[in-house]
Amino acid sequence: MRQTLIVVGAAIVRDGRVLAAQRAEPRAVRGRWEFPGGKTEPGETPDQALVRECREELGVTVRALGRVGDDVPLPELAKRISRPAVLRLLRAELVSGDPRALEHLAVRWVATDELRQLDWLPADVPFLEPLGSLLEAHGSPA
Repeated sequence: MRQTLIVVGAAIVRDGRVLAAQRAEPRAVRGRWEFPGGKTEPGETPDQALVRECREELGVTVRALGRVGDDVPLPELAKRISRPAVLRLLRAELVSGDPRALEHLAVRWVATDELRQLDWLPADVPFLEPLGSLLEAHGSPA
């Protein structure tokens, strides 16, 4: 069996809020929300992929701090690439820059009480509960 593809998502937390990104493409998911990130490249660790993806998608430098919740299987992607695939959410610290929507329709900082108000992609939904607990522990605005 081929190695599992890890798709990383960034939970960038600042002032008790997390950054959410609104998808532009593909058209079927345009307007839905996700945690920014993407696929790990061959020879790249998930932490390295997170740093690269945030630079490409948001124009910022981040540092990965650890996992949030459990990996979420991505069966549709796995079917397309003929190997297992999972989404892994990593908490990230903003090191430099101000996030911009370079590949998304929009980005916004979301407080705990706003998390469930967004139309998230299905793979991101399982992370909302552990992320809410994390935000509350870091003083999310009500």
